[in-house]
Amino acid sequence: MIGGYALQVLSEFPMRLDLSRRSLLTVFGGGLALSGAGSALAQPVFEVNPFRLGVAAGDPLPDGFVIWTRLAPDPLAFGAGMPRAPVAVMWEVASDRGFSTVVRSGEAVARPELGHSVHVEVSGLEPGRPYFYRFRAGDERSGVGIAKTAPVVGSPLSRVRFGVAGCQAYESGFYTAHRKLAAEDLDFIFLYGDYIYEGRGNPIYQGGSGPQDNTRVHLGGEVYSLDDYRRRYAQYTMDADLQASRASAAWFCTFDDHEVDNNWVTDIDQDGTDPDLFLLRRAAAMQAFYEFMPMRKAAFPRGSALQLYRRAEYGDLLDVNFLDTRQYRTDQPCDDRFNSNCAGINADEAQVLGQAQEAWLMQNLDRSSARWKALAQQIMVMDLNRNTSGGEGVNTDSWAGYRIPRNRLLRHVRDQRIDNVVVLTGDEHQNFAGELHLDGRNPEGRPIATEFVSTSITSGGDGSDQRADAPRFLAANPQLKFINSQRGYVVCDVTAERWQTEFKVLDKVSEKDGVLSTRKTLAIASGDPRLVDA
Repeated sequence: MIGGYALQVLSEFPMRLDLSRRSLLTVFGGGLALSGAGSALAQPVFEVNPFRLGVAAGDPLPDGFVIWTRLAPDPLAFGAGMPRAPVAVMWEVASDRGFSTVVRSGEAVARPELGHSVHVEVSGLEPGRPYFYRFRAGDERSGVGIAKTAPVVGSPLSRVRFGVAGCQAYESGFYTAHRKLAAEDLDFIFLYGDYIYEGRGNPIYQGGSGPQDNTRVHLGGEVYSLDDYRRRYAQYTMDADLQASRASAAWFCTFDDHEVDNNWVTDIDQDGTDPDLFLLRRAAAMQAFYEFMPMRKAAFPRGSALQLYRRAEYGDLLDVNFLDTRQYRTDQPCDDRFNSNCAGINADEAQVLGQAQEAWLMQNLDRSSARWKALAQQIMVMDLNRNTSGGEGVNTDSWAGYRIPRNRLLRHVRDQRIDNVVVLTGDEHQNFAGELHLDGRNPEGRPIATEFVSTSITSGGDGSDQRADAPRFLAANPQLKFINSQRGYVVCDVTAERWQTEFKVLDKVSEKDGVLSTRKTLAIASGDPRLVDA
């Protein structure tokens, strides 16, 4: 027995990794009988099901997608209760939920270097249809996930329906919104970031009305090491409602700040940590993010860097550019103070995307022949005036704190006459909808594009329909057409004629029986970026 699990060597699993007999004996202390003179993968006989973190799929293409799982019989233990050895995992993809017609199958290797996570890039499937998938390790079987392949690039497409979600602080509430999102029958889900929060456990939250019990509590202190991040991801991912969402549709995953540290950019954190040391923390965070997300090998972390920005094409209807607004951004101006107004906001050298990603995005926008072009990203593009007392101030951690690159992007869309550009955003823990202008507080002429900001899954707690300052906030920001401060998610329903966005909200997240409703539905007609009620 090793770590509570008996180990077998099964010769029917061919060796995919160059593990010699000597290396296996070293790993297992010479306590295994090996089949023949060759080598084989160690197969544990589990005391409990190792698929306690569920399954997920991601990054769909017309011929396939990534399927993911992670072997973790004891998810919160260091090592997750797994032996320190590669383990063979069988996988199947079927055209029906009962798996009577298996169309693809194979073996993957769950390696300890990646925390026994598995990322299988399935190909050879038919475009534009749903498939079912599952995994097996030894005699144990995972649950079943569903994912849809993308339609053929450029092919006529009548409709795309997808979800937008993120900001799911574990301590702030229950993941009821994820359970509701799982029931939506979506083509894909865009995770805009803040899958985890990095802070220490706090049983009591100091709110505006005084001390309150946190709904749930983080295990341990603030996370720094790879083991810390793995444990925090495991705590979040053990949630059954979140697992239901991950198994319900293919996800396109991006990160924001809390996957590493609050408001970090490039090699800078808020605490003034030596950049070399911070990059060590970032490297641990990037590896853990990749280990827990259904992402392709193209995103495999290289030290402290991870290739996050990429593009998805849905027929002739929708191009989605998934952006990275953290790894290449210059430091926030005004010492990163919220509701600030300083000269640094107009810095010529400021970057949000970095030169390479910005050029990539501009080229994609210029070349796209799709009806709609989406920018799926993390931080608000609307330059909202956060000072409702008659002054001026912006969120310096948003695009509004970087006026030169913000204007460069919007001017490019305007001057190149690129129609039907929609920005999808998170981060704010509120629902917003607005029209994008070079100066949103003094909008002139036709809007350049439209932005929808999805609220949080839980971050911020129950919230309310309207904050007390909402009327003043709307009056100070004529580009803003809708605001709401409840928890939930967004569903986008896109056709050639119009883009419709539904803001789905819960009456509470502090208890598991929160009631979902559609708070607002707004639309844009093709060729006209002005927001209208739907």
